[in-house]
Amino acid sequence: MDLAYTPEEEAFRARLRAWLRGALPTLPSRPDPLDWPARRAYDTTWQRILYDAGYGEVHWDAPPTQRLIFLEETELAGAPYVGANFVGLLHAGPTIAAEGTQAQRERWLPPILRGDEVWCQGFSEPGAGSDLAALRTRAVRDGDTYVVTGSKIWTSHAEVADWCELLVRTDPQAPKHQGITWLALPMDTPGITVRPLRTLAGSDEFAEVFLDEVRVPVANRVGEENDGWRVTMVTLSFERGTAFVGEVVACRRVLADLARVAHKNGRWDDDALRRRLGRLNAEFRALWRLTQWNVSEAQATGGVPGTGGSVFKLRYSHARQELYDTAAEVLGPDALDLGREWTLDRLSSLSYTIAAGTSQIQQNIVAERILGLPRGR
Repeated sequence: MDLAYTPEEEAFRARLRAWLRGALPTLPSRPDPLDWPARRAYDTTWQRILYDAGYGEVHWDAPPTQRLIFLEETELAGAPYVGANFVGLLHAGPTIAAEGTQAQRERWLPPILRGDEVWCQGFSEPGAGSDLAALRTRAVRDGDTYVVTGSKIWTSHAEVADWCELLVRTDPQAPKHQGITWLALPMDTPGITVRPLRTLAGSDEFAEVFLDEVRVPVANRVGEENDGWRVTMVTLSFERGTAFVGEVVACRRVLADLARVAHKNGRWDDDALRRRLGRLNAEFRALWRLTQWNVSEAQATGGVPGTGGSVFKLRYSHARQELYDTAAEVLGPDALDLGREWTLDRLSSLSYTIAAGTSQIQQNIVAERILGLPRGR
């Protein structure tokens, strides 16, 4: 497979770089990273700037390779990440673009691209985390609406979201993978209670969401009733396949910064640390090549990432944790200071082997769908 960029793609990269050099100095100062209402305002302001410049649609209407270049260049330039609306831009939006009706695309995609509306993800439940298909939140059809009752947990940015991509069980008698439906839920609907959860780092970007006879229009269903598991696999393929592209670039930059700090504070003299930095450099270079391969495959097969995203997610989660453990070695006692660079990133990295499907789930996917091994009993 040819991983080289075409002349047209390199021309797009050059135009984007030039535009970023002019646009980034116009941004206001970054808000407190733990203040999510302020971060929503900052992140959506940047999204509107991208939209007005013609770069908003790159998240799903552009070819996958162009999306890869966009994420790479914006990260290298130090531009804001998708932030508070990562679910809308990287998960729900691409899913609606791939599976939604024309009316749904027209209703939901432009506000996401403009930064007008922020989405959260209502997938996990207290009794159905890794085994997502075991979810029990119930939706009962009542004419042109579904009446939804249940609860969700680890709902990213629910406290600042306008919409939620919500998985519900519409046929409790069907096998667990066959009775699920994907709904778009307005977060201002009566019957919704959001209870923020505080993380180890002191942030509250996660929440519990309680649904008490919440009425959702049938028109908000993406895909057919009881076909939600297939639609969910599309969502998860984006979450595991391309959503971490910018973070790989960021990790490579952090690795270079770690080497410079180690030179300054004398930690570079430690042979074991140098070997660890060298191995991580090889890891992230390989992950970047794997990202290019996954994107090339998606481009050849209609734009939706394949199971190779699970290979990437599995290795990236552990490599990121190793990177920030190494950062703690370089910083020494300063690694305990929450005000120091990389400390909060180290705390957040602990969740990566759980978020977007645990490492154990990814190992099962790789074993069964790529290697063809039999299912465990």
